[in-house]
Amino acid sequence: MQGKSFFIDLTRCTACRGCQVACKQWHKLPAEETRNWGSHQNPKDLSFITYKLVRFQEITQNGRMQDWLFFPEQCRHCVDPPCKLTADMYDDKAILQDPVTGAVIFTERTKKLDIMEIRGSCPYDIPRQDADSKIMGKCDMCLDRVQNGLLPACVQVCPTGAMNFGDREEMMDLAKERLKTVQKRYPEAVLGDAEAVRVIYLYARKPEQYHSFAVASAAPLRQFTRKELLARLRKPVTTMLG
Repeated sequence: MQGKSFFIDLTRCTACRGCQVACKQWHKLPAEETRNWGSHQNPKDLSFITYKLVRFQEITQNGRMQDWLFFPEQCRHCVDPPCKLTADMYDDKAILQDPVTGAVIFTERTKKLDIMEIRGSCPYDIPRQDADSKIMGKCDMCLDRVQNGLLPACVQVCPTGAMNFGDREEMMDLAKERLKTVQKRYPEAVLGDAEAVRVIYLYARKPEQYHSFAVASAAPLRQFTRKELLARLRKPVTTMLG
């Protein structure tokens, strides 16, 4: 399998959030309106204007803090992206997959798609939609940078070596070698869905401790709000006959 991949070593992440800021800056995304909600994590979730988010999880045991887990989340750029498979039933140009890198790219044509279907098809709960334009957005692998021989912005600024990017085979080899080292200290360490995605995370603990959508096998069923469900019921039935 050709193309590019990320390798994100969570044992080296210090939650500096440089990657989160760099993503905002490169894509010229506006700031989120944030507030203190009892966590160092901010904003609270991904959005149409936040492609990358460093999540925080505090692990406690017997009422005492045991560990702090940091998870710089982004689109996984699946090898066979379910979001594209779903979108292709309606418009095969709404979501594209770059043939050279494997990057999964959302276009403006996503505004004609059902966000509940597209987001619901993603095992990592990544796609988000702009409330006004209805266009969907997410990490684009900084494809414009990569096509010009540059690293993705998040990788470029990482000060600890947690973020890595390159040819897929090279990243897989790096991930597997690093896993052997990490398992000496963290026996539960694993690579998350490495064969199925282009963003390979190295988890020191069980992935679900980092985030409920960390790996596909841990992902809960997408829970829609009552408003979303009512909107879906009111949506007119469409045919797929061209």
